[in-house]
Amino acid sequence: MDISTSKFTSWFERAKNHRLTTTFALLATLSTGILVGSVITHGVSGKEQAPDSSDAKQLVIPSPTTLSNGFSQIVKQVGPAVVNINTESLPKQSQTKRNRRPGQPPQGYDGQGDMQDFFNRFFGNPGGGDDDSDGGPMGGERRALGSGFIVDPRGYIITNNHVVDKADKIYVRLSSDPDNPTDPGRAAKVIGTDKETDIAVIKIETDKPLPTIKLGNSDSAQVGDWVLAIGSPFGLSQTVSAGIVSAKNRSIDEPSPSGVSQSQFQRFIQTDAAINPGNSGGPLVDMAGQVIGMNTAIYTSSMGSMGVGFAMPANTIVNVYNMLIGPEHKVVRGSIGISFQSATSSAVGRVYGFKNGIIVSTVTPSGGAAKAGIKPGDVIVSIDGRQIKDGDDLVNDISARKVGSTVKLGYLRDGKQNTADVTIGDRAKTYADIAGDNDNDDNTPQESDAGQTKLGITVSAIPSPVAQKTGISRGVIVTAVRPGSFADENGLSKGAIITEINRKPVTDEASYRAIVNSLKSKDDVVFVIHSPNQKGGGNNYVGGTLP
Repeated sequence: MDISTSKFTSWFERAKNHRLTTTFALLATLSTGILVGSVITHGVSGKEQAPDSSDAKQLVIPSPTTLSNGFSQIVKQVGPAVVNINTESLPKQSQTKRNRRPGQPPQGYDGQGDMQDFFNRFFGNPGGGDDDSDGGPMGGERRALGSGFIVDPRGYIITNNHVVDKADKIYVRLSSDPDNPTDPGRAAKVIGTDKETDIAVIKIETDKPLPTIKLGNSDSAQVGDWVLAIGSPFGLSQTVSAGIVSAKNRSIDEPSPSGVSQSQFQRFIQTDAAINPGNSGGPLVDMAGQVIGMNTAIYTSSMGSMGVGFAMPANTIVNVYNMLIGPEHKVVRGSIGISFQSATSSAVGRVYGFKNGIIVSTVTPSGGAAKAGIKPGDVIVSIDGRQIKDGDDLVNDISARKVGSTVKLGYLRDGKQNTADVTIGDRAKTYADIAGDNDNDDNTPQESDAGQTKLGITVSAIPSPVAQKTGISRGVIVTAVRPGSFADENGLSKGAIITEINRKPVTDEASYRAIVNSLKSKDDVVFVIHSPNQKGGGNNYVGGTLP
Protein backbone atom coordinates (compact mmCIF):
# COMPACT_ATOMS: atom_id res chain seq x y z
CA MET A 1 0.00 0.00 0.00
CA ASP A 2 1.41 3.33 -1.03
CA ILE A 3 1.26 5.78 1.85
CA SER A 4 2.79 9.22 1.43
CA THR A 5 5.30 10.26 4.05
CA SER A 6 3.47 13.47 4.90
CA LYS A 7 0.16 11.72 5.43
CA PHE A 8 1.71 8.98 7.59
CA THR A 9 3.57 11.57 9.67
CA SER A 10 0.40 13.56 10.26
CA TRP A 11 -1.51 10.45 11.28
CA PHE A 12 1.30 9.31 13.53
CA GLU A 13 1.49 12.71 15.22
CA ARG A 14 -2.23 12.52 15.97
CA ALA A 15 -1.72 9.10 17.44
CA LYS A 16 0.91 10.49 19.78
CA ASN A 17 -1.64 12.95 21.16
CA HIS A 18 -3.66 10.00 22.35
CA ARG A 19 -0.80 8.22 24.05
CA LEU A 20 -0.38 5.66 21.26
CA THR A 21 3.24 6.50 20.55
CA THR A 22 4.61 3.38 22.21
CA THR A 23 2.16 1.07 20.52
CA PHE A 24 2.67 2.38 17.00
CA ALA A 25 6.39 2.76 17.46
CA LEU A 26 6.60 -0.88 18.50
CA LEU A 27 4.59 -2.00 15.48
CA ALA A 28 6.78 0.05 13.17
CA THR A 29 9.92 -1.51 14.67
CA LEU A 30 8.60 -5.05 14.37
CA SER A 31 7.60 -4.43 10.76
CA THR A 32 11.09 -3.28 9.92
CA GLY A 33 12.61 -6.29 11.66
CA ILE A 34 10.43 -8.68 9.71
CA LEU A 35 11.46 -7.14 6.41
CA VAL A 36 15.13 -7.22 7.28
CA GLY A 37 14.84 -10.81 8.50
CA SER A 38 13.18 -11.77 5.25
CA VAL A 39 16.06 -10.40 3.20
CA ILE A 40 18.68 -12.16 5.34
CA THR A 41 16.89 -15.52 5.33
CA HIS A 42 16.03 -15.70 1.65
CA GLY A 43 18.78 -13.61 0.17
CA VAL A 44 21.06 -15.29 -2.39
CA SER A 45 24.63 -14.18 -2.94
CA GLY A 46 26.24 -14.27 -6.35
CA LYS A 47 28.45 -17.25 -5.37
CA GLU A 48 25.53 -19.54 -4.31
CA GLN A 49 23.24 -21.54 -6.58
CA ALA A 50 19.54 -20.58 -6.39
CA PRO A 51 17.29 -23.30 -4.90
CA ASP A 52 15.04 -25.20 -7.30
CA SER A 53 11.40 -24.08 -6.98
CA SER A 54 10.08 -25.53 -10.23
CA ASP A 55 7.58 -27.66 -8.31
CA ALA A 56 6.03 -24.63 -6.53
CA LYS A 57 2.57 -23.54 -7.64
CA GLN A 58 1.43 -19.92 -8.00
CA LEU A 59 -1.06 -18.72 -5.42
CA VAL A 60 -4.43 -17.54 -6.71
CA ILE A 61 -6.71 -14.96 -5.09
CA PRO A 62 -10.13 -16.60 -4.80
CA SER A 63 -13.36 -14.94 -5.87
CA PRO A 64 -15.03 -12.79 -3.20
CA THR A 65 -17.24 -14.80 -0.88
CA THR A 66 -20.08 -13.41 1.22
CA LEU A 67 -19.92 -15.04 4.64
CA SER A 68 -22.94 -15.50 6.85
CA ASN A 69 -21.93 -12.64 9.13
CA GLY A 70 -24.80 -10.46 10.31
CA PHE A 71 -22.35 -7.86 11.65
CA SER A 72 -21.11 -6.81 8.21
CA GLN A 73 -24.65 -6.49 6.85
CA ILE A 74 -25.65 -4.26 9.76
CA VAL A 75 -22.61 -2.05 9.29
CA LYS A 76 -23.40 -1.61 5.59
CA GLN A 77 -26.95 -0.71 6.52
CA VAL A 78 -26.31 1.82 9.28
CA GLY A 79 -22.75 2.99 8.62
CA PRO A 80 -23.66 5.77 6.15
CA ALA A 81 -25.79 7.46 8.83
CA VAL A 82 -22.95 7.65 11.37
CA VAL A 83 -21.02 10.93 11.23
CA ASN A 84 -17.80 12.42 12.55
CA ILE A 85 -18.13 15.66 14.51
CA ASN A 86 -15.37 18.16 15.16
CA THR A 87 -15.68 21.48 16.93
CA GLU A 88 -13.71 24.66 17.41
CA SER A 89 -13.68 26.87 20.47
CA LEU A 90 -12.09 30.29 20.32
CA PRO A 91 -10.22 31.76 23.30
CA LYS A 92 -12.66 32.88 25.97
CA GLN A 93 -12.44 35.94 28.14
CA SER A 94 -11.05 35.08 31.55
CA GLN A 95 -13.57 34.68 34.31
CA THR A 96 -12.74 35.29 37.92
CA LYS A 97 -15.82 33.51 39.10
CA ARG A 98 -17.69 30.56 37.67
CA ASN A 99 -21.35 31.33 38.17
CA ARG A 100 -24.10 28.78 38.24
CA ARG A 101 -26.69 29.33 35.53
CA PRO A 102 -30.10 30.57 36.65
CA GLY A 103 -32.36 27.57 36.99
CA GLN A 104 -29.49 25.09 37.30
CA PRO A 105 -30.22 22.75 40.23
CA PRO A 106 -28.09 23.15 43.34
CA GLN A 107 -25.86 20.23 44.20
CA GLY A 108 -27.76 17.32 45.71
CA TYR A 109 -31.28 18.55 44.99
CA ASP A 110 -33.60 15.88 43.56
CA GLY A 111 -30.56 13.86 42.58
CA GLN A 112 -28.94 16.34 40.21
CA GLY A 113 -25.31 17.44 40.09
CA ASP A 114 -22.69 18.79 37.71
CA MET A 115 -22.52 16.55 34.63
CA GLN A 116 -19.05 17.89 33.85
CA ASP A 117 -17.68 16.34 37.03
CA PHE A 118 -18.92 13.00 35.74
CA PHE A 119 -17.05 13.34 32.45
CA ASN A 120 -13.91 14.54 34.19
CA ARG A 121 -13.93 11.25 36.09
CA PHE A 122 -14.78 8.93 33.21
CA PHE A 123 -13.11 10.66 30.27
CA GLY A 124 -10.40 12.50 32.17
CA ASN A 125 -10.83 15.47 29.84
CA PRO A 126 -12.07 18.69 31.42
CA GLY A 127 -13.32 21.32 29.03
CA GLY A 128 -16.25 19.59 27.46
CA GLY A 129 -14.66 18.33 24.25
CA ASP A 130 -13.96 14.75 23.60
CA ASP A 131 -10.81 13.65 22.04
CA ASP A 132 -8.50 15.61 19.80
CA SER A 133 -7.45 18.93 21.21
CA ASP A 134 -5.03 21.41 19.77
CA GLY A 135 -3.58 24.15 21.89
CA GLY A 136 -3.33 24.43 25.65
CA PRO A 137 -5.86 25.52 28.20
CA MET A 138 -4.63 29.12 28.13
CA GLY A 139 -5.69 29.88 24.56
CA GLY A 140 -5.71 28.89 20.92
CA GLU A 141 -8.39 27.05 19.00
CA ARG A 142 -9.47 23.68 20.31
CA ARG A 143 -10.63 21.00 17.91
CA ALA A 144 -12.57 18.19 19.56
CA LEU A 145 -13.67 14.99 17.88
CA GLY A 146 -16.82 13.04 18.53
CA SER A 147 -19.51 11.08 16.72
CA GLY A 148 -23.22 11.32 15.95
CA PHE A 149 -25.93 9.70 13.87
CA ILE A 150 -28.50 11.08 11.42
CA VAL A 151 -32.14 10.41 12.34
CA ASP A 152 -33.88 12.70 9.84
CA PRO A 153 -33.01 12.92 6.11
CA ARG A 154 -33.25 16.73 6.40
CA GLY A 155 -30.02 16.74 8.36
CA TYR A 156 -30.99 16.35 12.03
CA ILE A 157 -28.26 14.60 14.03
CA ILE A 158 -28.19 13.25 17.59
CA THR A 159 -24.98 13.40 19.60
CA ASN A 160 -23.76 14.01 23.15
CA ASN A 161 -24.05 17.45 24.65
CA HIS A 162 -20.47 17.24 25.92
CA VAL A 163 -19.27 16.83 22.32
CA VAL A 164 -20.66 20.23 21.24
CA ASP A 165 -20.81 22.05 24.57
CA LYS A 166 -18.97 25.40 24.60
CA ALA A 167 -18.14 25.07 20.89
CA ASP A 168 -18.11 28.20 18.74
CA LYS A 169 -18.11 26.23 15.51
CA ILE A 170 -19.38 22.72 14.83
CA TYR A 171 -18.55 20.68 11.72
CA VAL A 172 -19.92 17.36 10.53
CA ARG A 173 -18.28 14.95 8.12
CA LEU A 174 -20.38 12.26 6.46
CA SER A 175 -18.98 8.84 5.62
CA SER A 176 -19.36 9.74 1.93
CA ASP A 177 -17.48 13.05 2.20
CA PRO A 178 -13.95 13.12 0.71
CA ASP A 179 -11.07 12.80 3.15
CA ASN A 180 -9.61 16.29 2.85
CA PRO A 181 -7.49 17.37 5.84
CA THR A 182 -7.99 21.05 4.98
CA ASP A 183 -11.79 20.78 4.94
CA PRO A 184 -13.29 20.64 8.45
CA GLY A 185 -16.65 19.43 7.10
CA ARG A 186 -20.18 20.75 6.89
CA ALA A 187 -21.17 23.55 9.26
CA ALA A 188 -23.78 22.54 11.83
CA LYS A 189 -25.94 24.46 14.26
CA VAL A 190 -27.32 23.44 17.62
CA ILE A 191 -31.07 22.84 17.70
CA GLY A 192 -31.26 22.06 21.41
CA THR A 193 -29.41 20.44 24.30
CA ASP A 194 -30.28 18.70 27.54
CA LYS A 195 -27.41 18.60 29.98
CA GLU A 196 -29.19 16.34 32.45
CA THR A 197 -29.15 13.46 29.95
CA ASP A 198 -26.14 14.76 27.97
CA ILE A 199 -28.12 14.74 24.72
CA ALA A 200 -27.82 17.30 21.92
CA VAL A 201 -29.53 17.74 18.56
CA ILE A 202 -27.63 19.49 15.78
CA LYS A 203 -28.49 20.10 12.12
CA ILE A 204 -26.62 20.44 8.86
CA GLU A 205 -28.05 21.90 5.66
CA THR A 206 -28.46 19.52 2.75
CA ASP A 207 -29.87 19.75 -0.77
CA LYS A 208 -30.74 16.05 -0.89
CA PRO A 209 -32.08 13.50 1.61
CA LEU A 210 -29.40 12.01 3.85
CA PRO A 211 -29.12 8.38 4.98
CA THR A 212 -30.71 7.78 8.38
CA ILE A 213 -30.66 5.23 11.15
CA LYS A 214 -33.69 3.95 13.07
CA LEU A 215 -34.06 4.05 16.83
CA GLY A 216 -35.31 0.89 18.48
CA ASN A 217 -36.98 0.24 21.81
CA SER A 218 -34.22 -0.02 24.39
CA ASP A 219 -36.53 -1.80 26.82
CA SER A 220 -36.39 -4.84 24.55
CA ALA A 221 -32.60 -5.13 24.87
CA GLN A 222 -31.55 -8.01 27.10
CA VAL A 223 -28.34 -8.65 28.99
CA GLY A 224 -26.25 -10.90 26.74
CA ASP A 225 -27.57 -9.50 23.44
CA TRP A 226 -25.00 -8.77 20.74
CA VAL A 227 -24.43 -5.08 19.98
CA LEU A 228 -22.16 -2.98 17.74
CA ALA A 229 -20.59 0.34 18.66
CA ILE A 230 -19.87 2.62 15.71
CA GLY A 231 -18.03 5.93 15.79
CA SER A 232 -14.72 7.77 15.49
CA PRO A 233 -12.42 6.64 18.33
CA PHE A 234 -9.27 8.77 18.36
CA GLY A 235 -10.53 10.40 15.16
CA LEU A 236 -10.57 7.12 13.21
CA SER A 237 -13.98 7.44 11.56
CA GLN A 238 -16.33 4.54 10.77
CA THR A 239 -14.74 2.24 13.35
CA VAL A 240 -16.86 -0.73 14.43
CA SER A 241 -16.51 -2.83 17.58
CA ALA A 242 -18.69 -5.69 18.79
CA GLY A 243 -19.74 -6.86 22.22
CA ILE A 244 -22.75 -7.68 24.33
CA VAL A 245 -25.12 -5.83 26.62
CA SER A 246 -23.42 -6.30 29.99
CA ALA A 247 -26.06 -4.66 32.20
CA LYS A 248 -29.10 -2.41 32.05
CA ASN A 249 -30.37 0.54 34.07
CA ARG A 250 -26.83 1.15 35.29
CA SER A 251 -26.21 4.16 37.50
CA ILE A 252 -22.55 5.13 37.47
CA ASP A 253 -22.55 8.24 39.60
CA GLU A 254 -20.95 8.61 42.98
CA PRO A 255 -23.59 9.23 45.68
CA SER A 256 -23.16 12.11 48.06
CA PRO A 257 -22.58 11.37 51.76
CA SER A 258 -26.35 11.67 52.30
CA GLY A 259 -26.98 8.97 49.69
CA VAL A 260 -28.62 11.33 47.19
CA SER A 261 -28.05 10.31 43.58
CA GLN A 262 -26.15 12.85 41.50
CA SER A 263 -27.56 11.75 38.12
CA GLN A 264 -31.26 11.12 38.41
CA PHE A 265 -31.93 10.91 34.67
CA GLN A 266 -28.79 8.98 33.74
CA ARG A 267 -29.52 5.27 33.67
CA PHE A 268 -27.26 3.58 31.15
CA ILE A 269 -26.95 0.42 29.11
CA GLN A 270 -23.59 -1.10 29.97
CA THR A 271 -21.63 -2.87 27.21
CA ASP A 272 -18.25 -4.51 26.71
CA ALA A 273 -18.11 -3.40 23.05
CA ALA A 274 -14.91 -1.34 22.79
CA ILE A 275 -15.76 2.35 23.29
CA ASN A 276 -12.92 4.85 23.27
CA PRO A 277 -12.67 8.66 23.38
CA GLY A 278 -14.19 9.80 20.10
CA ASN A 279 -17.01 7.27 20.18
CA SER A 280 -19.07 9.73 22.21
CA GLY A 281 -22.36 10.40 20.46
CA GLY A 282 -22.12 7.34 18.22
CA PRO A 283 -24.80 4.65 18.10
CA LEU A 284 -24.96 1.34 19.94
CA VAL A 285 -26.79 -0.89 17.45
CA ASP A 286 -28.60 -4.19 17.98
CA MET A 287 -28.79 -7.12 15.56
CA ALA A 288 -31.87 -5.61 13.91
CA GLY A 289 -29.77 -2.61 12.85
CA GLN A 290 -31.59 -0.29 15.25
CA VAL A 291 -30.08 2.11 17.76
CA ILE A 292 -30.72 0.96 21.32
CA GLY A 293 -28.34 3.47 22.87
CA MET A 294 -25.90 6.34 22.34
CA ASN A 295 -22.30 5.76 23.43
CA THR A 296 -21.72 8.29 26.18
CA ALA A 297 -19.02 7.30 28.64
CA ILE A 298 -16.36 4.76 29.52
CA TYR A 299 -14.85 3.61 32.75
CA THR A 300 -11.11 3.82 32.25
CA SER A 301 -7.82 4.49 33.95
CA SER A 302 -5.86 4.76 30.70
CA MET A 303 -8.09 6.83 28.36
CA GLY A 304 -8.74 3.60 26.44
CA SER A 305 -11.39 0.91 26.49
CA MET A 306 -11.32 -1.44 29.47
CA GLY A 307 -14.44 -3.36 28.48
CA VAL A 308 -16.84 -1.17 30.43
CA GLY A 309 -18.78 1.35 28.37
CA PHE A 310 -22.08 3.13 28.89
CA ALA A 311 -24.78 4.15 26.44
CA MET A 312 -27.83 6.35 27.00
CA PRO A 313 -30.93 4.22 26.25
CA ALA A 314 -32.80 4.91 23.01
CA ASN A 315 -36.14 5.42 24.78
CA THR A 316 -34.65 8.31 26.75
CA ILE A 317 -33.10 9.71 23.57
CA VAL A 318 -36.43 9.66 21.70
CA ASN A 319 -38.29 11.50 24.48
CA VAL A 320 -35.60 14.17 24.79
CA TYR A 321 -35.19 14.53 21.00
CA ASN A 322 -38.91 15.13 20.49
CA MET A 323 -38.85 17.97 23.01
CA LEU A 324 -35.63 19.51 21.67
CA ILE A 325 -36.99 19.78 18.11
CA GLY A 326 -40.19 21.37 19.43
CA PRO A 327 -40.92 25.12 19.29
CA GLU A 328 -39.18 25.87 22.60
CA HIS A 329 -36.10 23.68 21.87
CA LYS A 330 -35.82 22.64 25.49
CA VAL A 331 -36.75 19.79 27.79
CA VAL A 332 -39.52 20.53 30.26
CA ARG A 333 -39.75 18.22 33.27
CA GLY A 334 -42.30 18.14 36.01
CA SER A 335 -41.56 18.76 39.69
CA ILE A 336 -43.52 18.95 42.94
CA GLY A 337 -40.79 20.89 44.75
CA ILE A 338 -39.33 18.47 47.28
CA SER A 339 -35.98 16.91 48.05
CA PHE A 340 -35.36 13.56 49.69
CA GLN A 341 -32.80 10.92 50.57
CA SER A 342 -32.93 8.15 48.01
CA ALA A 343 -30.95 5.73 50.19
CA THR A 344 -32.08 5.02 53.74
CA SER A 345 -31.45 2.07 56.02
CA SER A 346 -34.09 -0.50 56.86
CA ALA A 347 -34.08 0.87 60.41
CA VAL A 348 -35.47 4.18 59.13
CA GLY A 349 -38.36 2.35 57.50
CA ARG A 350 -39.12 0.41 60.67
CA VAL A 351 -39.11 3.51 62.86
CA TYR A 352 -41.26 5.55 60.47
CA GLY A 353 -43.53 2.62 59.61
CA PHE A 354 -43.00 2.08 55.89
CA LYS A 355 -41.35 -0.43 53.54
CA ASN A 356 -41.62 1.37 50.19
CA GLY A 357 -41.57 5.14 49.78
CA ILE A 358 -39.41 8.17 50.46
CA ILE A 359 -39.11 10.59 53.37
CA VAL A 360 -39.41 14.26 52.41
CA SER A 361 -36.32 16.21 53.46
CA THR A 362 -37.20 19.73 52.32
CA VAL A 363 -40.19 21.40 50.70
CA THR A 364 -39.86 24.38 48.36
CA PRO A 365 -42.28 27.11 49.49
CA SER A 366 -43.39 27.92 45.93
CA GLY A 367 -43.71 24.27 44.83
CA GLY A 368 -46.85 22.21 44.38
CA ALA A 369 -46.11 19.96 47.36
CA ALA A 370 -45.93 22.91 49.78
CA LYS A 371 -49.16 24.38 48.46
CA ALA A 372 -50.84 20.98 48.94
CA GLY A 373 -49.71 20.78 52.57
CA ILE A 374 -46.80 18.32 52.27
CA LYS A 375 -44.21 18.85 55.04
CA PRO A 376 -40.67 17.65 55.81
CA GLY A 377 -40.85 14.27 57.52
CA ASP A 378 -43.86 13.09 55.52
CA VAL A 379 -43.41 9.71 53.81
CA ILE A 380 -44.69 9.63 50.21
CA VAL A 381 -45.84 6.11 49.43
CA SER A 382 -48.06 6.31 46.32
CA ILE A 383 -48.85 8.28 43.15
CA ASP A 384 -52.44 8.19 41.88
CA GLY A 385 -52.98 5.04 43.94
CA ARG A 386 -49.88 3.24 42.63
CA GLN A 387 -47.33 2.22 45.25
CA ILE A 388 -43.91 3.76 44.54
CA LYS A 389 -40.73 1.74 44.90
CA ASP A 390 -38.18 4.41 45.69
CA GLY A 391 -37.03 7.93 44.91
CA ASP A 392 -36.08 7.10 41.32
CA ASP A 393 -39.58 5.78 40.73
CA LEU A 394 -41.11 8.97 42.14
CA VAL A 395 -38.91 11.35 40.13
CA ASN A 396 -39.31 9.44 36.87
CA ASP A 397 -43.08 9.50 37.23
CA ILE A 398 -43.36 13.17 38.24
CA SER A 399 -40.81 14.49 35.73
CA ALA A 400 -42.67 12.86 32.83
CA ARG A 401 -45.96 14.58 33.70
CA LYS A 402 -47.23 17.74 32.05
CA VAL A 403 -46.66 21.01 33.87
CA GLY A 404 -49.97 22.24 35.28
CA SER A 405 -51.49 18.78 35.64
CA THR A 406 -52.53 17.38 39.03
CA VAL A 407 -51.41 14.19 40.77
CA LYS A 408 -52.78 12.54 43.91
CA LEU A 409 -50.03 11.71 46.38
CA GLY A 410 -50.51 9.21 49.18
CA TYR A 411 -48.35 9.93 52.22
CA LEU A 412 -47.87 8.99 55.86
CA ARG A 413 -47.71 11.54 58.66
CA ASP A 414 -47.29 10.33 62.22
CA GLY A 415 -48.19 6.86 61.00
CA LYS A 416 -51.54 7.96 59.54
CA GLN A 417 -52.46 7.64 55.86
CA ASN A 418 -53.25 10.88 54.01
CA THR A 419 -53.72 12.05 50.41
CA ALA A 420 -53.08 15.37 48.71
CA ASP A 421 -53.78 16.73 45.23
CA VAL A 422 -50.51 18.27 44.04
CA THR A 423 -50.05 20.48 40.97
CA ILE A 424 -47.01 19.68 38.81
CA GLY A 425 -44.64 22.59 38.32
CA ASP A 426 -41.73 23.28 35.94
CA ARG A 427 -38.56 21.63 37.28
CA ALA A 428 -36.29 24.39 35.94
CA LYS A 429 -38.45 27.10 37.53
CA THR A 430 -38.41 25.21 40.82
CA TYR A 431 -34.61 25.15 40.79
CA ALA A 432 -34.54 28.87 40.04
CA ASP A 433 -36.74 29.52 43.05
CA ILE A 434 -34.52 27.39 45.29
CA ALA A 435 -31.44 29.27 44.12
CA GLY A 436 -33.04 32.65 44.73
CA ASP A 437 -33.40 33.42 41.02
CA ASN A 438 -37.14 34.05 41.27
CA ASP A 439 -37.00 37.04 38.97
CA ASN A 440 -35.84 34.92 36.07
CA ASP A 441 -38.56 33.49 33.86
CA ASP A 442 -38.70 29.82 32.89
CA ASN A 443 -36.82 30.29 29.67
CA THR A 444 -33.90 32.29 31.00
CA PRO A 445 -31.16 29.63 30.68
CA GLN A 446 -32.04 28.69 27.12
CA GLU A 447 -32.74 32.24 25.94
CA SER A 448 -29.55 33.62 27.48
CA ASP A 449 -27.59 30.89 25.78
CA ALA A 450 -29.14 31.86 22.43
CA GLY A 451 -27.48 35.28 22.55
CA GLN A 452 -24.16 33.76 23.55
CA THR A 453 -24.33 31.02 20.93
CA LYS A 454 -25.63 32.99 17.95
CA LEU A 455 -24.15 36.42 18.59
CA GLY A 456 -21.37 35.85 21.11
CA ILE A 457 -22.57 38.42 23.63
CA THR A 458 -24.21 38.55 27.03
CA VAL A 459 -26.47 41.43 28.02
CA SER A 460 -28.22 42.83 31.07
CA ALA A 461 -30.67 45.56 31.94
CA ILE A 462 -29.28 49.10 31.70
CA PRO A 463 -27.94 50.10 35.15
CA SER A 464 -29.51 53.22 36.69
CA PRO A 465 -26.26 55.30 36.61
CA VAL A 466 -25.83 54.55 32.89
CA ALA A 467 -29.48 55.36 32.21
CA GLN A 468 -29.12 58.69 33.99
CA LYS A 469 -25.91 59.53 32.18
CA THR A 470 -27.14 58.63 28.69
CA GLY A 471 -30.81 59.38 29.06
CA ILE A 472 -31.57 55.90 27.70
CA SER A 473 -33.61 53.68 30.00
CA ARG A 474 -35.09 51.23 27.50
CA GLY A 475 -32.82 48.60 25.96
CA VAL A 476 -30.02 46.31 27.09
CA ILE A 477 -26.33 46.83 27.70
CA VAL A 478 -23.62 44.47 26.45
CA THR A 479 -21.73 43.02 29.42
CA ALA A 480 -19.34 40.69 27.55
CA VAL A 481 -18.26 39.93 23.97
CA ARG A 482 -16.66 36.63 23.05
CA PRO A 483 -13.47 37.08 20.98
CA GLY A 484 -13.90 35.94 17.39
CA SER A 485 -17.68 35.81 17.65
CA PHE A 486 -20.21 37.32 15.22
CA ALA A 487 -20.63 40.38 17.46
CA ASP A 488 -16.88 40.85 17.85
CA GLU A 489 -16.26 40.62 14.11
CA ASN A 490 -19.00 43.15 13.39
CA GLY A 491 -17.94 45.88 15.80
CA LEU A 492 -20.16 45.29 18.81
CA SER A 493 -18.22 46.00 22.00
CA LYS A 494 -18.69 45.69 25.74
CA GLY A 495 -20.71 48.58 27.17
CA ALA A 496 -22.70 49.26 24.02
CA ILE A 497 -26.41 49.89 24.56
CA ILE A 498 -28.69 48.03 22.14
CA THR A 499 -32.07 49.62 21.46
CA GLU A 500 -33.05 47.90 18.19
CA ILE A 501 -32.31 44.71 16.29
CA ASN A 502 -33.48 44.47 12.69
CA ARG A 503 -35.79 47.48 13.19
CA LYS A 504 -37.51 45.80 16.13
CA PRO A 505 -37.35 47.73 19.42
CA VAL A 506 -35.35 46.22 22.26
CA THR A 507 -36.94 47.52 25.42
CA ASP A 508 -35.67 44.99 27.95
CA GLU A 509 -34.01 41.58 28.27
CA ALA A 510 -37.22 39.72 27.39
CA SER A 511 -37.70 41.55 24.09
CA TYR A 512 -33.99 41.10 23.30
CA ARG A 513 -34.21 37.34 23.85
CA ALA A 514 -37.36 37.05 21.78
CA ILE A 515 -35.69 38.72 18.80
CA VAL A 516 -32.45 36.74 19.14
CA ASN A 517 -34.31 33.43 19.39
CA SER A 518 -35.96 34.14 16.02
CA LEU A 519 -32.64 34.70 14.23
CA LYS A 520 -31.42 31.98 11.88
CA SER A 521 -28.23 31.16 10.03
CA LYS A 522 -27.67 33.43 6.98
CA ASP A 523 -29.97 36.14 8.40
CA ASP A 524 -28.82 39.75 8.19
CA VAL A 525 -28.59 41.21 11.69
CA VAL A 526 -28.35 44.96 12.26
CA PHE A 527 -28.09 46.56 15.72
CA VAL A 528 -28.91 50.12 16.69
CA ILE A 529 -26.42 50.91 19.45
CA HIS A 530 -25.49 53.87 21.61
CA SER A 531 -22.32 54.72 23.49
CA PRO A 532 -22.61 54.64 27.30
CA ASN A 533 -20.29 57.66 27.48
CA GLN A 534 -22.36 59.98 25.33
CA LYS A 535 -25.59 61.60 26.49
CA GLY A 536 -28.29 61.93 23.89
CA GLY A 537 -26.00 60.61 21.14
CA GLY A 538 -27.35 59.59 17.77
CA ASN A 539 -27.95 56.09 16.53
CA ASN A 540 -25.07 53.91 15.40
CA TYR A 541 -25.76 51.01 13.05
CA VAL A 542 -23.61 47.88 13.05
CA GLY A 543 -24.34 44.47 11.70
CA GLY A 544 -23.56 41.59 9.39
CA THR A 545 -24.79 38.19 8.21
CA LEU A 546 -24.99 35.28 10.65
CA PRO A 547 -22.77 32.37 9.65
